[in-house]
Amino acid sequence: MRFATYSAYEQEPRTRVAVVAEDGTLYPVPDTSSLTDLIRAGGGLRSLLDAGTAALAGPPGPQVSQVRLLPPLQPSSIRDFVAFEEHVEGVRKAVDGVAGVPEQWYAAPTFYFTNPYAVYGPGDDIPMPPGSTVLDYELEVAAVIGREGRDLGPEEAREHIIGYTVFNDWSARDLQSAEMKVGLGPCKGKDTATTLGPYLVTADELEPYRDADGMLRLALTAEINGETIGKDLLSNMSWTFEEMVAYASRGTVVRPGDILGSGTCGNGGCLAELWGRHGEQTPPPLGPGDTVTLTVEAVGSLTNTVVEGAAPVPLPPGRRRTRERP
Repeated sequence: MRFATYSAYEQEPRTRVAVVAEDGTLYPVPDTSSLTDLIRAGGGLRSLLDAGTAALAGPPGPQVSQVRLLPPLQPSSIRDFVAFEEHVEGVRKAVDGVAGVPEQWYAAPTFYFTNPYAVYGPGDDIPMPPGSTVLDYELEVAAVIGREGRDLGPEEAREHIIGYTVFNDWSARDLQSAEMKVGLGPCKGKDTATTLGPYLVTADELEPYRDADGMLRLALTAEINGETIGKDLLSNMSWTFEEMVAYASRGTVVRPGDILGSGTCGNGGCLAELWGRHGEQTPPPLGPGDTVTLTVEAVGSLTNTVVEGAAPVPLPPGRRRTRERP
């Protein structure tokens, strides 16, 4: 099933959750305004499918084209992994001028935490990050956790994934490059926007796409202003989503509503990878007026347009202290 969260304008705006039929008809889930809350209520995939079945037995709502789609859920936390070798090769070349993939990268599926309070939906305008002139998209798929778990193995982890959505990890490459010289980050380079949507596709829908390695073999496409910039397969990941969930749960918990991004795909999954390969910023960075469309087979398409953002509030540089002691 596909679940959408949308705003319906009747007497007043209201947020609703619905199952999306093949013809685009929305079937509202009764008494539900938050897919996040529905997932957190427990029961995992079976419970969500039961709620969807009940919705489909009820009266139909509007068409998708008649409403404003919102992010399918407001995640509790967002872990973003780096699971594609080709992406690492290109971005490392662009940022550090170094070829290849660090050997340590193969030891474990690395991730960072990004901002769950800066989530945008399909069709939303994306503001330029304050102080940035080098904005980039990143084409990813995100797994959504539906059951709490700790110290999971990969086989167990499969039962904790409730569904998938398209994930755009917008990145201010100039801010990211500067701040990561400190040895931490990324922080403000990734802090302004993450787009999710258009739907949450339940995990069972994608089982037919699994290959012999357990990877989901889905076609990925990135377009800027209608021009195709990148194409890849999700199955080029070096770890499965189950392996990444298992690693994320090591020594801690994953909870319903958590999101785990695949990391950016290769072959034009972001501009920085292409800059590393070309040795110059071709295609150019994104700016106001540019429209990005990311498409994942069997999951959906996300389209967003970049707009002007706020100017940065000036701050003083760090103070060089004499290091007095009490």
